Amino acid sequence: MFVRISQSINQTQAIGNEFSKILLPGSTVALFGELGSGKTQFIKGICLGLGVEEIVNSPTFIIVNEYSSQKIGKIFHFDLFRIKTLQEVIDLGFDDYVSANGIILIEWPELIENILPANVNKIYISHINEHENMRQIKILC
Repeated sequence: MFVRISQSINQTQAIGNEFSKILLPGSTVALFGELGSGKTQFIKGICLGLGVEEIVNSPTFIIVNEYSSQKIGKIFHFDLFRIKTLQEVIDLGFDDYVSANGIILIEWPELIENILPANVNKIYISHINEHENMRQIKILC
Protein backbone atom coordinates (compact mmCIF):
# COMPACT_ATOMS: atom_id res chain seq x y z
CA MET A 1 0.00 0.00 0.00
CA PHE A 2 1.11 3.52 -0.64
CA VAL A 3 -0.49 6.92 -0.15
CA ARG A 4 -0.11 10.03 -2.28
CA ILE A 5 -1.44 13.54 -1.75
CA SER A 6 -2.76 15.47 -4.74
CA GLN A 7 -3.33 19.20 -4.74
CA SER A 8 -4.73 19.50 -8.26
CA ILE A 9 -6.34 17.71 -11.17
CA ASN A 10 -2.94 17.60 -12.88
CA GLN A 11 -1.33 15.94 -9.86
CA THR A 12 -4.16 13.38 -9.64
CA GLN A 13 -3.62 12.54 -13.30
CA ALA A 14 0.15 12.34 -12.76
CA ILE A 15 -0.32 9.87 -9.88
CA GLY A 16 -2.59 7.79 -12.14
CA ASN A 17 0.06 7.93 -14.86
CA GLU A 18 2.71 6.73 -12.39
CA PHE A 19 0.39 3.92 -11.20
CA SER A 20 -0.19 2.77 -14.81
CA LYS A 21 3.40 1.48 -14.95
CA ILE A 22 2.52 -1.52 -12.75
CA LEU A 23 -0.51 -2.60 -14.82
CA LEU A 24 -0.40 -5.66 -17.05
CA PRO A 25 -2.97 -7.19 -19.39
CA GLY A 26 -5.69 -8.71 -17.20
CA SER A 27 -5.30 -6.13 -14.40
CA THR A 28 -8.41 -4.84 -12.66
CA VAL A 29 -8.52 -1.50 -10.84
CA ALA A 30 -11.45 -0.56 -8.57
CA LEU A 31 -11.70 3.13 -7.68
CA PHE A 32 -13.59 4.12 -4.54
CA GLY A 33 -14.48 7.68 -3.58
CA GLU A 34 -17.33 10.09 -3.22
CA LEU A 35 -18.78 12.06 -6.11
CA GLY A 36 -16.21 14.55 -7.40
CA SER A 37 -13.29 12.97 -5.56
CA GLY A 38 -11.15 12.51 -8.68
CA LYS A 39 -11.75 8.92 -9.81
CA THR A 40 -12.13 9.89 -13.46
CA GLN A 41 -9.06 12.15 -13.31
CA PHE A 42 -7.02 9.27 -11.90
CA ILE A 43 -8.28 7.06 -14.76
CA LYS A 44 -7.34 9.76 -17.27
CA GLY A 45 -3.81 9.58 -15.86
CA ILE A 46 -3.74 5.79 -16.15
CA CYS A 47 -4.89 6.00 -19.77
CA LEU A 48 -2.32 8.69 -20.54
CA GLY A 49 0.40 6.47 -19.10
CA LEU A 50 -0.80 3.56 -21.22
CA GLY A 51 -0.74 5.62 -24.40
CA VAL A 52 -4.49 5.97 -24.98
CA GLU A 53 -5.12 8.60 -27.64
CA GLU A 54 -8.93 8.74 -27.38
CA ILE A 55 -10.72 11.24 -25.14
CA VAL A 56 -11.22 9.64 -21.73
CA ASN A 57 -14.53 10.51 -20.06
CA SER A 58 -16.57 8.77 -17.43
CA PRO A 59 -19.20 6.53 -19.07
CA THR A 60 -21.89 7.49 -16.57
CA PHE A 61 -24.79 7.01 -18.97
CA ILE A 62 -23.40 4.27 -21.21
CA ILE A 63 -21.78 2.29 -18.34
CA VAL A 64 -18.59 1.24 -20.19
CA ASN A 65 -16.11 2.90 -22.55
CA GLU A 66 -13.49 0.97 -24.47
CA TYR A 67 -10.10 2.47 -25.24
CA SER A 68 -7.13 1.14 -27.20
CA SER A 69 -3.56 1.18 -25.99
CA GLN A 70 -0.61 0.33 -28.20
CA LYS A 71 1.28 -0.58 -25.03
CA ILE A 72 -1.26 -2.93 -23.49
CA GLY A 73 -4.25 -3.57 -25.79
CA LYS A 74 -7.84 -3.00 -24.69
CA ILE A 75 -8.90 -0.92 -21.70
CA PHE A 76 -12.46 -1.14 -20.37
CA HIS A 77 -13.62 1.81 -18.24
CA PHE A 78 -16.78 1.14 -16.22
CA ASP A 79 -18.87 3.67 -14.30
CA LEU A 80 -21.36 1.76 -12.15
CA PHE A 81 -22.89 4.83 -10.45
CA ARG A 82 -26.31 4.27 -12.07
CA ILE A 83 -26.33 0.48 -11.69
CA LYS A 84 -28.79 -0.74 -9.08
CA THR A 85 -28.26 -4.53 -9.01
CA LEU A 86 -25.45 -7.00 -9.43
CA GLN A 87 -27.53 -8.75 -12.10
CA GLU A 88 -27.35 -5.62 -14.30
CA VAL A 89 -23.55 -5.87 -14.31
CA ILE A 90 -23.69 -9.58 -15.07
CA ASP A 91 -26.14 -8.88 -17.92
CA LEU A 92 -23.67 -6.35 -19.37
CA GLY A 93 -21.30 -9.26 -19.89
CA PHE A 94 -18.87 -8.28 -17.14
CA ASP A 95 -17.30 -11.76 -17.18
CA ASP A 96 -16.59 -11.37 -20.90
CA TYR A 97 -14.75 -8.10 -20.25
CA VAL A 98 -12.72 -9.71 -17.46
CA SER A 99 -11.79 -12.68 -19.65
CA ALA A 100 -10.79 -10.40 -22.57
CA ASN A 101 -7.35 -9.92 -20.94
CA GLY A 102 -7.53 -6.14 -21.17
CA ILE A 103 -7.33 -3.72 -18.29
CA ILE A 104 -10.55 -3.14 -16.34
CA LEU A 105 -11.00 0.26 -14.63
CA ILE A 106 -14.10 0.55 -12.45
CA GLU A 107 -15.61 3.64 -10.86
CA TRP A 108 -18.20 2.94 -8.12
CA PRO A 109 -17.30 -0.77 -7.68
CA GLU A 110 -19.04 -1.23 -4.32
CA LEU A 111 -21.96 -3.20 -5.79
CA ILE A 112 -19.73 -5.79 -7.45
CA GLU A 113 -16.92 -6.25 -4.92
CA ASN A 114 -17.79 -9.91 -4.42
CA ILE A 115 -17.32 -10.72 -8.15
CA LEU A 116 -14.09 -8.76 -8.69
CA PRO A 117 -10.96 -10.78 -9.46
CA ALA A 118 -8.96 -11.76 -6.39
CA ASN A 119 -5.95 -9.70 -7.50
CA VAL A 120 -7.89 -6.44 -7.91
CA ASN A 121 -6.00 -3.18 -7.26
CA LYS A 122 -8.07 -0.92 -5.01
CA ILE A 123 -7.73 2.86 -5.09
CA TYR A 124 -9.39 5.01 -2.40
CA ILE A 125 -9.62 8.73 -3.14
CA SER A 126 -10.88 11.18 -0.54
CA HIS A 127 -10.96 14.91 0.11
CA ILE A 128 -8.58 16.21 2.76
CA ASN A 129 -9.93 18.54 5.43
CA GLU A 130 -12.54 19.99 3.08
CA HIS A 131 -9.85 21.57 0.87
CA GLU A 132 -11.49 21.69 -2.53
CA ASN A 133 -8.46 20.47 -4.48
CA MET A 134 -6.54 18.35 -1.96
CA ARG A 135 -7.01 14.59 -2.18
CA GLN A 136 -5.55 11.59 -0.42
CA ILE A 137 -5.04 8.72 -2.84
CA LYS A 138 -4.54 5.38 -1.12
CA ILE A 139 -3.39 2.58 -3.42
CA LEU A 140 -3.70 -1.06 -2.39
CA CYS A 141 -2.02 -3.50 -4.77
